Amino acid sequence: MSALKLTQIGNSVGVILPKELLARLGVGKGDTVYAIEQPDGVKLTVADPDFEAQMELARKLMKRWRNVLRELAK
Repeated sequence: MSALKLTQIGNSVGVILPKELLARLGVGKGDTVYAIEQPDGVKLTVADPDFEAQMELARKLMKRWRNVLRELAK
């Protein structure tokens, strides 16, 4: 667990992430991270939750309509 300090950045407030945390997330300057509210706090992730939900739906549809998609691909 890391304690993160809030700091003034222009008219906003930002969080400085230690390099060890950046390495664990696999991100660097200019990358996007997502803060997802959860019942017990906030989760910081590199996965876009909206994209993940869309992909899960696509996987279900592709499985259900596998034969139709195979025929269309011919």
